[in-house]
Amino acid sequence: MSGHSKWSQIKRQKGVADIKRGNLFTKLSNNITIAARLGGGSQETNFRLRLAVDKAKAASVPKDNIERAIKRGTGELGGAVIEEVVYEGYGPGGVAVLVEALTDNKNRTAPLIRNIFSKHGGNMGSIGSVAWMFAPKGVIRLEGALLKIPMEEAELAAIDAGAEDVKESDGDLTIICEPGNLENLKKSLEQKGEVVEYAEAEKIASTLTKIEDPSVRAKLDALYAELDASDEVNEYYTNES
Repeated sequence: MSGHSKWSQIKRQKGVADIKRGNLFTKLSNNITIAARLGGGSQETNFRLRLAVDKAKAASVPKDNIERAIKRGTGELGGAVIEEVVYEGYGPGGVAVLVEALTDNKNRTAPLIRNIFSKHGGNMGSIGSVAWMFAPKGVIRLEGALLKIPMEEAELAAIDAGAEDVKESDGDLTIICEPGNLENLKKSLEQKGEVVEYAEAEKIASTLTKIEDPSVRAKLDALYAELDASDEVNEYYTNES
Protein backbone atom coordinates (compact mmCIF):
# COMPACT_ATOMS: atom_id res chain seq x y z
CA MET A 1 0.00 0.00 0.00
CA SER A 2 1.08 3.57 -0.44
CA GLY A 3 3.58 4.98 2.00
CA HIS A 4 2.11 8.46 1.75
CA SER A 5 -1.65 8.28 2.09
CA LYS A 6 -4.05 10.32 4.16
CA TRP A 7 -3.03 8.36 7.29
CA SER A 8 0.54 9.63 7.11
CA GLN A 9 -0.86 13.11 6.51
CA ILE A 10 -3.01 12.86 9.62
CA LYS A 11 -0.05 11.80 11.74
CA ARG A 12 2.08 14.65 10.38
CA GLN A 13 -0.67 17.19 10.92
CA LYS A 14 -1.26 16.46 14.61
CA GLY A 15 -0.52 19.64 16.50
CA VAL A 16 -0.75 21.86 13.42
CA ALA A 17 -1.20 25.54 14.27
CA ASP A 18 -4.68 27.08 14.18
CA ILE A 19 -3.65 29.11 11.14
CA LYS A 20 -4.46 26.05 9.00
CA ARG A 21 -7.84 25.43 10.59
CA GLY A 22 -9.77 27.40 7.97
CA ASN A 23 -8.14 25.33 5.24
CA LEU A 24 -9.09 22.10 7.02
CA PHE A 25 -12.67 23.24 7.69
CA THR A 26 -13.13 24.05 4.00
CA LYS A 27 -11.91 20.61 2.92
CA LEU A 28 -14.09 18.81 5.46
CA SER A 29 -17.15 20.87 4.49
CA ASN A 30 -16.58 20.17 0.80
CA ASN A 31 -16.38 16.45 1.56
CA ILE A 32 -19.75 16.65 3.31
CA THR A 33 -21.25 18.53 0.36
CA ILE A 34 -20.03 15.94 -2.15
CA ALA A 35 -21.28 13.05 0.00
CA ALA A 36 -24.72 14.63 0.40
CA ARG A 37 -24.98 15.33 -3.31
CA LEU A 38 -24.09 11.77 -4.26
CA GLY A 39 -26.07 9.89 -1.60
CA GLY A 40 -28.63 12.24 -0.09
CA GLY A 41 -28.73 14.24 3.13
CA SER A 42 -29.61 11.45 5.59
CA GLN A 43 -26.72 10.16 7.67
CA GLU A 44 -28.74 7.04 8.49
CA THR A 45 -28.80 5.88 4.87
CA ASN A 46 -25.67 7.60 3.52
CA PHE A 47 -22.59 5.97 5.05
CA ARG A 48 -20.16 8.24 3.22
CA LEU A 49 -21.97 11.29 4.59
CA ARG A 50 -21.92 9.87 8.10
CA LEU A 51 -18.16 9.34 7.91
CA ALA A 52 -17.63 12.85 6.54
CA VAL A 53 -19.72 14.39 9.32
CA ASP A 54 -17.96 12.34 12.01
CA LYS A 55 -14.60 13.49 10.68
CA ALA A 56 -15.76 17.12 10.68
CA LYS A 57 -17.03 16.85 14.25
CA ALA A 58 -13.73 15.33 15.37
CA ALA A 59 -11.99 18.41 13.94
CA SER A 60 -14.41 20.72 15.81
CA VAL A 61 -16.13 22.03 12.68
CA PRO A 62 -19.13 24.07 13.93
CA LYS A 63 -22.55 22.44 13.67
CA ASP A 64 -23.85 25.29 11.50
CA ASN A 65 -21.04 24.73 8.99
CA ILE A 66 -21.89 21.03 8.80
CA GLU A 67 -25.60 21.69 8.27
CA ARG A 68 -24.89 24.26 5.55
CA ALA A 69 -22.54 21.85 3.80
CA ILE A 70 -25.24 19.15 3.76
CA LYS A 71 -27.82 21.59 2.39
CA ARG A 72 -25.45 22.71 -0.35
CA GLY A 73 -25.10 19.08 -1.35
CA THR A 74 -28.83 18.40 -1.41
CA GLY A 75 -29.54 21.63 -3.29
CA GLU A 76 -31.38 23.35 -0.43
CA LEU A 77 -28.72 26.08 -0.45
CA GLY A 78 -27.20 27.70 -3.50
CA GLY A 79 -23.55 28.39 -4.19
CA ALA A 80 -20.73 27.16 -6.39
CA VAL A 81 -20.91 23.51 -7.44
CA ILE A 82 -18.05 21.50 -5.95
CA GLU A 83 -16.70 18.69 -8.13
CA GLU A 84 -14.37 15.78 -7.47
CA VAL A 85 -11.49 15.73 -9.95
CA VAL A 86 -8.60 13.25 -10.12
CA TYR A 87 -5.15 14.23 -11.40
CA GLU A 88 -2.38 11.75 -12.14
CA GLY A 89 1.35 12.11 -12.44
CA TYR A 90 4.84 11.10 -11.41
CA GLY A 91 6.95 12.64 -8.70
CA PRO A 92 10.75 12.55 -8.40
CA GLY A 93 12.21 9.05 -8.65
CA GLY A 94 9.31 7.83 -10.77
CA VAL A 95 6.90 7.67 -7.81
CA ALA A 96 3.29 7.48 -9.03
CA VAL A 97 1.01 10.10 -7.48
CA LEU A 98 -2.79 10.13 -7.61
CA VAL A 99 -4.32 13.45 -6.51
CA GLU A 100 -7.98 13.86 -5.59
CA ALA A 101 -9.12 17.48 -5.67
CA LEU A 102 -12.38 19.18 -4.72
CA THR A 103 -12.93 22.30 -6.80
CA ASP A 104 -15.52 24.72 -8.11
CA ASN A 105 -13.31 25.57 -11.11
CA LYS A 106 -11.37 22.84 -12.93
CA ASN A 107 -9.74 25.43 -15.20
CA ARG A 108 -8.11 26.97 -12.14
CA THR A 109 -7.21 23.73 -10.37
CA ALA A 110 -5.54 21.80 -13.22
CA PRO A 111 -2.73 24.36 -13.77
CA LEU A 112 -2.26 24.65 -10.01
CA ILE A 113 -1.69 20.88 -9.64
CA ARG A 114 0.51 20.78 -12.75
CA ASN A 115 2.68 23.54 -11.28
CA ILE A 116 3.08 21.66 -7.99
CA PHE A 117 4.32 18.59 -9.87
CA SER A 118 6.75 20.46 -12.13
CA LYS A 119 8.06 22.69 -9.34
CA HIS A 120 9.32 19.66 -7.44
CA GLY A 121 10.79 17.63 -10.29
CA GLY A 122 7.68 15.69 -11.28
CA ASN A 123 5.18 15.88 -14.11
CA MET A 124 1.42 15.63 -14.39
CA GLY A 125 0.28 12.88 -16.76
CA SER A 126 -2.80 12.14 -18.81
CA ILE A 127 -5.92 10.32 -17.62
CA GLY A 128 -5.07 6.70 -16.87
CA SER A 129 -1.31 7.22 -16.71
CA VAL A 130 -1.04 6.01 -13.10
CA ALA A 131 -4.60 5.23 -12.01
CA TRP A 132 -4.20 1.64 -13.19
CA MET A 133 -1.70 1.07 -10.36
CA PHE A 134 -4.27 1.88 -7.66
CA ALA A 135 -7.35 -0.02 -6.48
CA PRO A 136 -10.17 1.40 -4.34
CA LYS A 137 -10.29 -0.20 -0.90
CA GLY A 138 -12.00 0.35 2.41
CA VAL A 139 -9.42 1.05 5.11
CA ILE A 140 -9.69 1.14 8.88
CA ARG A 141 -6.65 2.31 10.83
CA LEU A 142 -6.33 1.87 14.58
CA GLU A 143 -3.55 3.41 16.65
CA GLY A 144 -2.20 0.76 18.98
CA ALA A 145 -1.85 3.17 21.89
CA LEU A 146 -5.56 4.05 21.64
CA LEU A 147 -7.00 0.55 21.22
CA LYS A 148 -9.93 -0.19 23.50
CA ILE A 149 -9.75 -3.94 22.92
CA PRO A 150 -6.72 -6.27 22.66
CA MET A 151 -4.91 -6.23 19.31
CA GLU A 152 -5.60 -9.92 18.67
CA GLU A 153 -9.31 -9.46 19.36
CA ALA A 154 -9.45 -6.56 16.90
CA GLU A 155 -7.68 -8.65 14.26
CA LEU A 156 -10.05 -11.61 14.72
CA ALA A 157 -13.12 -9.36 14.62
CA ALA A 158 -11.89 -7.84 11.36
CA ILE A 159 -11.22 -11.24 9.77
CA ASP A 160 -14.63 -12.56 10.87
CA ALA A 161 -16.25 -9.49 9.29
CA GLY A 162 -14.60 -10.17 5.92
CA ALA A 163 -11.37 -8.17 5.99
CA GLU A 164 -9.10 -8.91 3.02
CA ASP A 165 -5.93 -8.11 4.91
CA VAL A 166 -4.90 -7.13 8.43
CA LYS A 167 -1.45 -5.64 9.01
CA GLU A 168 0.33 -4.61 12.18
CA SER A 169 3.09 -2.03 11.85
CA ASP A 170 4.82 0.01 14.56
CA GLY A 171 2.10 -1.03 17.01
CA ASP A 172 -0.72 0.24 14.78
CA LEU A 173 -3.31 -1.87 12.95
CA THR A 174 -4.39 -1.45 9.33
CA ILE A 175 -7.46 -3.34 8.11
CA ILE A 176 -8.23 -3.52 4.39
CA CYS A 177 -11.50 -4.59 2.80
CA GLU A 178 -13.65 -4.10 -0.27
CA PRO A 179 -15.19 -0.60 -0.21
CA GLY A 180 -18.70 -2.03 0.06
CA ASN A 181 -17.79 -3.90 3.25
CA LEU A 182 -16.34 -0.92 5.11
CA GLU A 183 -19.53 -0.07 7.00
CA ASN A 184 -20.03 -3.67 8.14
CA LEU A 185 -16.41 -3.95 9.26
CA LYS A 186 -16.60 -0.73 11.24
CA LYS A 187 -19.79 -1.88 12.98
CA SER A 188 -18.24 -5.25 13.86
CA LEU A 189 -15.30 -3.59 15.59
CA GLU A 190 -17.57 -1.14 17.41
CA GLN A 191 -19.73 -4.01 18.65
CA LYS A 192 -16.57 -5.46 20.19
CA GLY A 193 -16.06 -2.20 22.07
CA GLU A 194 -13.55 -0.50 19.77
CA VAL A 195 -13.80 3.20 18.94
CA VAL A 196 -13.10 3.49 15.21
CA GLU A 197 -11.91 7.01 14.45
CA TYR A 198 -10.56 6.30 10.97
CA ALA A 199 -12.62 4.36 8.43
CA GLU A 200 -12.45 5.63 4.86
CA ALA A 201 -12.13 4.73 1.21
CA GLU A 202 -8.55 4.92 -0.03
CA LYS A 203 -6.61 4.06 -3.16
CA ILE A 204 -4.06 1.30 -2.58
CA ALA A 205 -1.08 0.87 -4.92
CA SER A 206 -0.45 -2.61 -6.35
CA THR A 207 3.23 -2.00 -7.18
CA LEU A 208 5.63 -0.05 -5.00
CA THR A 209 8.66 2.15 -5.66
CA LYS A 210 11.46 2.42 -3.12
CA ILE A 211 13.36 5.69 -2.79
CA GLU A 212 16.87 5.58 -1.32
CA ASP A 213 18.55 8.68 -2.82
CA PRO A 214 18.47 11.48 -0.16
CA SER A 215 18.14 14.23 -2.79
CA VAL A 216 15.11 12.51 -4.35
CA ARG A 217 13.70 11.97 -0.86
CA ALA A 218 13.95 15.71 -0.17
CA LYS A 219 12.17 16.58 -3.44
CA LEU A 220 9.38 14.12 -2.71
CA ASP A 221 8.91 15.50 0.79
CA ALA A 222 8.63 19.01 -0.67
CA LEU A 223 6.05 17.77 -3.20
CA TYR A 224 4.01 16.08 -0.47
CA ALA A 225 4.18 19.16 1.75
CA GLU A 226 2.79 21.40 -0.98
CA LEU A 227 0.01 18.93 -1.79
CA ASP A 228 -0.84 18.83 1.91
CA ALA A 229 -0.99 22.62 2.06
CA SER A 230 -3.10 23.14 -1.07
CA ASP A 231 -6.67 24.30 -0.43
CA GLU A 232 -7.90 22.28 -3.39
CA VAL A 233 -6.16 18.95 -2.78
CA ASN A 234 -8.48 16.72 -0.79
CA GLU A 235 -6.36 13.57 -0.69
CA TYR A 236 -3.40 12.09 -2.52
CA TYR A 237 -1.90 8.61 -2.78
CA THR A 238 1.48 7.37 -3.94
CA ASN A 239 3.13 4.05 -4.65
CA GLU A 240 6.20 4.85 -2.57
CA SER A 241 7.09 1.93 -0.32
